[in-house]
Amino acid sequence: MSAFEQYFLWIALPYVSFFLLGAGLIWRYRNDQFGWTSRSSQWNESRILRWSSPLFHFGILFVAAGHGMGLGVPKDWTEAAGIPEHVYHLMAVIPGTLAGIMTLVGLGGLIYRRIVVKSVRLATTTNDKIMYVLLLVPICLGAWATVSTQLLGGLHGGYDYRETISPWFRSILLLNPRPELMADVPTAFKLHIVAGLLLVAIWPFTRLVHVVSAPLGYVTRPYVVYRSRTGATATTAPRRGWGPVRTQGTGNQGSDDVAPSQGA
Repeated sequence: MSAFEQYFLWIALPYVSFFLLGAGLIWRYRNDQFGWTSRSSQWNESRILRWSSPLFHFGILFVAAGHGMGLGVPKDWTEAAGIPEHVYHLMAVIPGTLAGIMTLVGLGGLIYRRIVVKSVRLATTTNDKIMYVLLLVPICLGAWATVSTQLLGGLHGGYDYRETISPWFRSILLLNPRPELMADVPTAFKLHIVAGLLLVAIWPFTRLVHVVSAPLGYVTRPYVVYRSRTGATATTAPRRGWGPVRTQGTGNQGSDDVAPSQGA
């Protein structure tokens, strides 16, 4: 493993990415609260969005949960809990593959409508295009890594990332990096990790900030009165919104009309 790969990719890049994530979120919250939104384009097009958005969001939630479990839970813990390696492998690969398919299909639909639907395409900024690329690349690389090293390795085999990638990731969080663990990791996983770290770095500066939002203010938000119901509580009869036309000297006077004036 080269010095560039050892010190930059597996030590410097993770810390730079996490720093930009934290500092960027603080900066964005302090300076651009009105821009802290997903900038939904639902009013531009809803037919494709109706199925693609739930597929992507539910799929990516399951994928994130799987990553959290695979990277955060040490192998010794699952073994101590009595979960054999092949059982864990099945639990990770089968649901993970389904979640990955949901994510890819949903993201494909979202990108398709961005390209095909004119009103959505015109509302897509350069920032959005960069975000979609940096979102699509790690997802595709993750799917490639899963297929090439896990599915093709058989349901009872496959690459055991919990002996290399997982300890490396936890060493980064514990401020005791161990880049040597990444030396023999398959290329597909390495590319997936680098692309994921780049996505983390640009996260606060895109519409992806809505992921870390929670509408907690709505719990204590007071009622907003848009119109008082005076018609139900008033003591006098409500006035009509119109009245008869009052004319003079037309020959079509009604009972409310003013009689034609007499000349002096």
